[in-house]
Amino acid sequence: MLIKQISIFIPNKKGSLSQLTDILIAHHIDIRAIAVFDTAEFGILRIVVDDPDRAVDVLNKEGVVAKVSRVIAVEPEDKPGSLNTIFSILRDADINIEYIYSFIMRQKEMPYVVLKVDQQEKAVDELTAHGINVVNKEEIYGK
Repeated sequence: MLIKQISIFIPNKKGSLSQLTDILIAHHIDIRAIAVFDTAEFGILRIVVDDPDRAVDVLNKEGVVAKVSRVIAVEPEDKPGSLNTIFSILRDADINIEYIYSFIMRQKEMPYVVLKVDQQEKAVDELTAHGINVVNKEEIYGK
């Protein structure tokens, strides 16, 4: 139930994002989710794509250092408090959330939330046991 996320350090300057997305577009790789966390000097680009292994290969061949990590994608209910429920389940299981971002898959038009936690497998088990929809990789990658 874990999905692959690609992280890339990018300079905090004009055109950095488009240079990377140009590479992905040239190889017909579709970005499913994107987030940039920045500092004064650089940003950390995090992306989920439809073919993560090929994306990393393509980026590496272009001289881009890309790191793959595994994250969890969940589909919270569309009601007040649903994120708090997820956060509380993880807190009660003594699982730390390292970062979080959201994205929308067009097919469902519902937001998914990407979570990087310190105990991935335990988090999947806890969330599933509490009825939270943990999204599978086939749904994200479209395969």
